[in-house]
Amino acid sequence: MGLDDKIRNTAEEAKGKIKEAAGKATDDEKLEAEGKGDQAKADVKQAGEKVKDAFS
Repeated sequence: MGLDDKIRNTAEEAKGKIKEAAGKATDDEKLEAEGKGDQAKADVKQAGEKVKDAFS
């Protein structure tokens, strides 16, 4: 996994956590769901990068 990819994925995951927390704090289910989605997307990207690294 390249350092740039790792930083982007970590930033996306952090953004998702912030959105989720803001959604919970304001009772905004849509924002909370978006945050969870962003986190899941970052997790999938990280897993894909790990697989690529394993075969490199």
